[in-house]
Amino acid sequence: MVEFDSGRTAFLSIDMQRDFCGENGYVDAMGYDLSRTQRAVQPISNVLEAVRRTDIDVVHTREGHKQDLSDAPFNKLLRSKMAGDGDGIGETPAGGVGPLLTREHENWDIIDELAPEPGEPVIDKPTKGAFANTNIGLVLERLGTTHLVIAGITTDVCVHTIMREANDRGYWCLLLKDATGATDDGNREAAIKQIKMQGGVFGWVSDSERFIEAVESGVA
Repeated sequence: MVEFDSGRTAFLSIDMQRDFCGENGYVDAMGYDLSRTQRAVQPISNVLEAVRRTDIDVVHTREGHKQDLSDAPFNKLLRSKMAGDGDGIGETPAGGVGPLLTREHENWDIIDELAPEPGEPVIDKPTKGAFANTNIGLVLERLGTTHLVIAGITTDVCVHTIMREANDRGYWCLLLKDATGATDDGNREAAIKQIKMQGGVFGWVSDSERFIEAVESGVA
């Protein structure tokens, strides 16, 4: 059994944006099956309902770029165009609601079902990771966080990168595997397996139901 001090724990909801799990967003424009990323929505909603009744903090992240794309490396822009039908970051696909992965547009924001509540920090990042280019370290320090419960999309990219970054900085990390989604099921399973290698090289793995049961029984 893993024991967390709820007063030093934050639930980290990563990149639950329309661009990654909604119609006419970035993932949809690349032609991937949205059900694979949307699988994380209900488990995260359940976790948020549970932790918001406790002293566990909630922190959200959003990936996206400035409207002039000055923080988007050329290689990332080019690869984003190659991944789909030619519409890359900063461009609006046919039927889209705004430029892909560009800040201040509807498709860039967190979906309504998982929207942050007042007082919950939102970390905006231009990268897959979150610790090198944002103030997330200061936010977690202010909250007194030592333990992170991690969920979001995609399992093998942003979620995995942030978990590795956090682990390297000394945070105790727990991934809720059913509260993550990826564009490829094989990559998702491989990413989860990597966390559990070597006795938990990047942290622990559990699921939302077991975590919620622990929270509601007072054992976090």
